[in-house]
Amino acid sequence: MDAVLTFLFKYSSRVWERGEVVLSPVAPPWFIAGLALLAIAVAAMTYHRVQGISRMHRTILLALRATALLLLVACLLRPRLVVASAVPQRNVLAILLDDSRSMALNDGGAESRAARVERAFADSAALVRALSDRFALRFYRFAADVRPAAEAAGLRSAGTRTDLARALEGARQELAGTPLAGVIVVTDGADNGGRDLEPAVLALRARKVPVHTVGVGLERFPRDVAIERVSLPARPLVGANLLADVTLRLRGVGGERIRLTAEADGRVVATEEVTLPSREESVRVRLRLADLAPGTHRITVRTPVLPRETVAENNESHGIVQVRGGPDRVLYLEGEPRAELGFIRRAIATDSALQLVALLRSAERKYLRLGVRDSLELAGGFPTTRQELYAYRGVILGSIEAAFFTPDQLRMLADFVNQRGGGLLALGGRAAFAEGGFRGTPLAEVMPLALDRAPREAEGPALELRIRPTVAGTSAPALQLRASDTASARVWDSLPPLTVVNALGSLRPGATAYLTGRAEGETTDQPVLATQRFGRGTATVFTAQDSWLWKMHADIPVEDATHVTLWRQLVRSLTEESPDRVELAVTPDRVAPGEPVEIRARVADEQYLDVNDAAVTATVRTPSGREAEVPLEWALTENGVYTGRFVAEEAGVYAVGAESRRGRDVAAARSVAMLADDQGADVEQAELRAPLLQRIARETGGRYYPLAEAERLSDDVLYTESGVTVREALDLWDMPVVFLVLATLLGVEWALRRSRGLA
Repeated sequence: MDAVLTFLFKYSSRVWERGEVVLSPVAPPWFIAGLALLAIAVAAMTYHRVQGISRMHRTILLALRATALLLLVACLLRPRLVVASAVPQRNVLAILLDDSRSMALNDGGAESRAARVERAFADSAALVRALSDRFALRFYRFAADVRPAAEAAGLRSAGTRTDLARALEGARQELAGTPLAGVIVVTDGADNGGRDLEPAVLALRARKVPVHTVGVGLERFPRDVAIERVSLPARPLVGANLLADVTLRLRGVGGERIRLTAEADGRVVATEEVTLPSREESVRVRLRLADLAPGTHRITVRTPVLPRETVAENNESHGIVQVRGGPDRVLYLEGEPRAELGFIRRAIATDSALQLVALLRSAERKYLRLGVRDSLELAGGFPTTRQELYAYRGVILGSIEAAFFTPDQLRMLADFVNQRGGGLLALGGRAAFAEGGFRGTPLAEVMPLALDRAPREAEGPALELRIRPTVAGTSAPALQLRASDTASARVWDSLPPLTVVNALGSLRPGATAYLTGRAEGETTDQPVLATQRFGRGTATVFTAQDSWLWKMHADIPVEDATHVTLWRQLVRSLTEESPDRVELAVTPDRVAPGEPVEIRARVADEQYLDVNDAAVTATVRTPSGREAEVPLEWALTENGVYTGRFVAEEAGVYAVGAESRRGRDVAAARSVAMLADDQGADVEQAELRAPLLQRIARETGGRYYPLAEAERLSDDVLYTESGVTVREALDLWDMPVVFLVLATLLGVEWALRRSRGLA
């Protein structure tokens, strides 16, 4: 189609897109206007004297003759297309070649994607010879980072990420002082670097540098099962219910039954039989991993390769799980002796990863302390300072009225969630929630349920509810009571009802209900277990007052562990995301050897306020055991955040720690792990993303080409407004389409005249 348009309009569509039409009349405009009027007058006089034809035919003939004459007069205006083009051998052209692992795939033909790119952009290729005649070529290879290359040959295809934003920005900065005429990006578009493309695209557009994109690979695999994503728990406590959420992307399959396998350090820890649906979609599978010992474990998730599957490299995914040994300390405050405290303590007592510290008010200003470390802990009752309260990772409030706390303690509890990032669990009871006077307090703002209903009467009857998980609750790890979803659902269906004595309002925006209950004869459910993020932490309510019935009810067998399992998992969920004073993260947590890694540390003081004047140093331990220190600098734009970078040269598992010093205040971070290998995430979404590449080209003034049509680049890249350019004025009056239109007009006129006997 483009060839036809070029023949008709003399120049390619690329020239028309970049050019501007101007007029260069060969005579004064008044003279040309007079000729146009004369042409119309001559045509009118010619057919005015003709007899024997109808008015309609006379009008048509007049219009054809006048249009032909006006077209000839218009050529005297000498229309021209002014276009800027690069001066030969005075400009630089950057060619960025994708060197990530997805380019090693063979998704069509006898060669891999990288081999096809090397052949198309080899020094001896016609395209490169044509480009080098006009430009100084600068080759770059990119994956997670961008590096200069001497030529296209020798692509390693080992990068675990495709970071298009870093590649574009890196090339622009590298060539900032040169006359850059354009950028050619050759990639499959599997951009998974996690960066926003917009700033890099805007920077190139501001310099008027066009980005031409060349797409490699198939946009849709004919037949494929890909492990698209594996979500693993970040740093679970030892003994936690470890769930791996696996998303499979299906193409051209249906009805096959496959076995999904998870391995930890080479040992099989989970298997699941999956029947693939007939329609093409993403399928989510949840794997329950066997108990893992404290430490860092390399997780591998695999699916078998199906017959005639397009690619096999995306049937395997790797990740890291760091299991914490604990113990996590949780403070439980109860205002009156009741069975709930005793049964919860017994459920957690044998869990070495949790330490429940209980404070039970036995009389006015008298407390029973259980599970304390020494005689001084909680000696004065509930903590009165943030430093003392923030030593715990979670807080459970039983049936205790708001008047028990001072205003500062109530604010402290709200800040425990919002600022410290701790987990708060409020239990139902006669002195809890609105019945306990918490409405209007700082703590009411933290709750996931609004306290906007009138309190129940203190001696009124309890409301009996039959409790069931919501859709969100069925997938929540804390509510998995058995080894499979089906078995867990049967347990929930068999549990006896519990009672509620509190009047609670609706869910707040952003809160999630995991358990709901319905009273006998009612048609609506009310939340029983609900949670929400509040600041850095989480706030949860469990409105039932007698969960111990799930242990002592007559219908519950003596050996049944439902109550124990539930409360261990609920209390663990309180502390899962509770941060330390120094929190570390590495981005990304999977790289290829030789790729850079960013270290981010968030530093807080003893009251968990962000610190910007600390000296922070990270320690990186390589797989071979060598240690290196990496100074971290304050990120300036983020309070309390310090960043640094290192390059993962070795393959294997890295351990990264950090220490913060601020005067005499020293705080250390828990070590985090990172995996360096050549089997990264880049192949998980390796289908060609042509729409993304088209958008990059369109927004910068470039064009998109499939690899098979890349030869057209040699002519198209010449027209640019960046670098050293010259403006050319190209004549348009002699376009073939002008003569074709003129011949058509005169031919149709002649044919009509002949049909009426006038020729």
